[in-house]
Amino acid sequence: MESQSLTVFLICVGVIAIDFYLFPGMRLGLKKWKFTQKKAFAWIYWTLSIIITSGVFIGIFVKMSLGIRAAFLLAFFLLFISKAMFLPFILADDIRRIILKFKRRKSKQTVSETPQPNAIPRSEFLMKAGLLAGSVPLAGMVYGTISGVYDYRVHYQKLYLPNLPKAFDGIKLGQISDIHSGSFYNKKAVAGGVEMLMREKADFIFFTGDLVNKRSKEMYEYQDIFSKVKAPLGVYSSLGNHDYGDYWDWPDEAAKMADFNKLVATHKNMGWYLLRNENRRLKVNGEEIGILGVENWGSIARFPRRGRMEPTIKNTDDLPVKLLLSHDPSHWRAQILPEYKQIDAMFSGHTHGMQFGVRGENFQWSPIEYIYPEWAGLYREDDQQLYVNVGYGFLGYPGRLGILPEITIFELKASADPSLQKKA
Repeated sequence: MESQSLTVFLICVGVIAIDFYLFPGMRLGLKKWKFTQKKAFAWIYWTLSIIITSGVFIGIFVKMSLGIRAAFLLAFFLLFISKAMFLPFILADDIRRIILKFKRRKSKQTVSETPQPNAIPRSEFLMKAGLLAGSVPLAGMVYGTISGVYDYRVHYQKLYLPNLPKAFDGIKLGQISDIHSGSFYNKKAVAGGVEMLMREKADFIFFTGDLVNKRSKEMYEYQDIFSKVKAPLGVYSSLGNHDYGDYWDWPDEAAKMADFNKLVATHKNMGWYLLRNENRRLKVNGEEIGILGVENWGSIARFPRRGRMEPTIKNTDDLPVKLLLSHDPSHWRAQILPEYKQIDAMFSGHTHGMQFGVRGENFQWSPIEYIYPEWAGLYREDDQQLYVNVGYGFLGYPGRLGILPEITIFELKASADPSLQKKA
């Protein structure tokens, strides 16, 4: 932990040092804006820079909402990219100045670099070009806020389960996760996403936690919309770290528990089967598989560990396939893989893909991968699988850039993955 703290501290110091180098160039590029030449601008710049950098450092070691932590990381990363794109222009100008100074000394000239009338000095031109280049990531963030946050996308995924009963071969499973109703501001758009899910006509549906941000009342305006999430074989849900009321300042424990009970009742009111360390048998044409739901269990200490696997798997030994709903994907590697080999596939959310990154058919990247190795899509280890949904809603940063809100539709297949057979 001490070496990790030192590494992060040195990175933060390095970022502040880069700021000292960039700040004069930024002022030069914005010299026509009189406010940027005043002390108040410097105070604002350095205050924001220190708050964001400190927020990243503190968020690693102190309990903090994932949304707030993600917002700090996202702001830090976007500003870092902007600065990295600005940096070459300042370096180019400094190199130009050094070369010019060397030439002057060599020729013993003292000619000043006086621009032609109405021309922009070279240094100012480079600074303006650098600022323009650096503004691209920030412009992308604004675009993501406007266009990405409700841009629901359906991801289709074949899920190969060799022990799957024939009655389930080809059946469709839907998944949504991380609704975070407290962040929504457009009911029509939210309802449009639900309509997209319903058009897929999934046979059964999973919701893998975080219905709200802080408290149950956030669902009051949206319960009628999500009550439309129905499936012939049922909708099964689990709890996430935000569903316990841990991020709200309650007057006492009794008030917190009363609100939690309201949230549990919301699942029932919507017709969803909330699984709290328990399981259900799903039967089709006389054949069965297990639907297991565990309460939140995260390997990172700041998140609650209320999940208990022993009651979750109770009386499921005879079932050929077991599908587990567990909100936090870190649960898979920390406990499921080493201790519960009977779990065929686990379904999670939680990461949001940090709401920022790149996601293509054969490549994906987000800063969240430095915290969660399994953060989006399908993962496999031996005979066990994990799927991480990047979320239906949003938290902290009110937008998405590159990592769009997800509705997942699985087709269950009673066979081995053909791509793995080819490799073998």
